[in-house]
Amino acid sequence: MKALILVDIQNDFLPGGALAVPFGNEILPVVNTIQNKFDLVVASQDWHPEDHASFASNYKNKVPFDVISLGETQQVLWPDHCIQGSDGAAFSKDLKTENISAIFRKGMNKNIDSYSAFFDNDYSQHTGLEAYLKSMDITDVYVCGLAADYCVYFTAKDAKQTGFNTYYITDATRYIDEDSFKSALKDLKENGVHLVTSVEI
Repeated sequence: MKALILVDIQNDFLPGGALAVPFGNEILPVVNTIQNKFDLVVASQDWHPEDHASFASNYKNKVPFDVISLGETQQVLWPDHCIQGSDGAAFSKDLKTENISAIFRKGMNKNIDSYSAFFDNDYSQHTGLEAYLKSMDITDVYVCGLAADYCVYFTAKDAKQTGFNTYYITDATRYIDEDSFKSALKDLKENGVHLVTSVEI
């Protein structure tokens, strides 16, 4: 059984959004076309409170993309984005959503960020995605969405580590930074994640 995970295809990560991923809108036709190739489609949704610890605006003398320590983890400070209930947190109106069977929200704990659709960044809390997929007899997981070098990367890595055959769809994601994207792909390959294009599914 195969599942497709749509990672954070939300307005704030698309052109014009608060934390726009360059050319992020280009993945939408691909993502919409491939959905019918899967037994199950799920989505993750960044869903932050206004006082989230990853927002640069919540610190004096800090600006977006500064890096701080949050507990045991290194945290990039972001522009305010995907605030609960906001238009920026909504899925793109151009995303086909009728096939999505469940939505897993993340980043709700104000004290820790959550890049992965499976866990918070310090692995203290899980979203329930792993248990849901396993309850549905999913063995193979395909990951796409935004951004390639952050949330899609960590979701794919955690999918593999939780026991799924994992595939990262390279043409159904876009990155924030080219160097971090290359590093992410190298790490995924070394950890046994398969890199595929949409036409190979």
